[in-house]
Amino acid sequence: MTKSAELLPVTVVGGYLGTGKTTLVNHLLRNANGLRLAILVNEFGELPIDEDLIEAEEDDLIAIAGGCICCSFGNDLMAALMKLSAMTPRPDHILIESSGVAIPGAIVATMSLLEGLQPNGIVVLVDAETVQINANDDYIGDTITRQLADADIVIINKQDLVTQSELEVLCTWLSELEPRPVLIPAQQGIVAIEAVLGATASPIKRTVSEHSDSLFDSFILEPSGAIDIEMLAKKLVGAQYGVVRSKGYATDVDGRVRLLHTVGQRWQISDANMLSKPGIICLGLKGHLQREDIVKLCRSLSLVAS
Repeated sequence: MTKSAELLPVTVVGGYLGTGKTTLVNHLLRNANGLRLAILVNEFGELPIDEDLIEAEEDDLIAIAGGCICCSFGNDLMAALMKLSAMTPRPDHILIESSGVAIPGAIVATMSLLEGLQPNGIVVLVDAETVQINANDDYIGDTITRQLADADIVIINKQDLVTQSELEVLCTWLSELEPRPVLIPAQQGIVAIEAVLGATASPIKRTVSEHSDSLFDSFILEPSGAIDIEMLAKKLVGAQYGVVRSKGYATDVDGRVRLLHTVGQRWQISDANMLSKPGIICLGLKGHLQREDIVKLCRSLSLVAS
């Protein structure tokens, strides 16, 4: 379904208590690389922002170094989202940090009632050491499995607390439990910001941050002419190409420039400015991103090739 290219992207980060959401959020704020990131939390006390990042505080807003902000929404998420959308300058990206017992899909459903926002995927953190035990718990197991069912990307945090063989068993279990999400191992919440939030709308200007380049590969796919963008999107979300996220511009078969965005196995195509420079940044785990195959795929779907 085609949507406006001017929508404000919103990513939901979920996960049970103690999985490392706070650590991840602070890491993202430290590595925003000029991105005006807005963090929405239910209450400030639930998300301690590192003190050295805070520049100013108001009743429901914390100004953070680098142009980022943190906003408390209490019981009115929609009002907070509307407030952020109306800001000048408005944020480049909104991240909603859900409570440990919240179901991320319900948050996305609430957000979808507002115009001007674009769901940018659900990222769920799990504790590598405890997630299987907790998932089988009579009291909290249902919450954890429902969170995983909503995920586009699962970050397996605290991988340093398990052995390599235990991690492999865990990945197999997660894939069998929910085969759709992309699995990303991590420790201390250190994950490339592009993996959590996606590339910016100008992919030519961004690459994966050096801080996390040991885990990820990226490259810019540059279609030489018009291409069947919908088919490209459907193919890129297949596991065979190893794409965690992709985003960028290309000319569609009807001659219009479109913005393509994929996360996990979800994809979106929206109208874009005709002057937008073609180029799609593809991000994947190192050793899994099939660059040559993706380039061949792109060529096979171009009008020139047909």
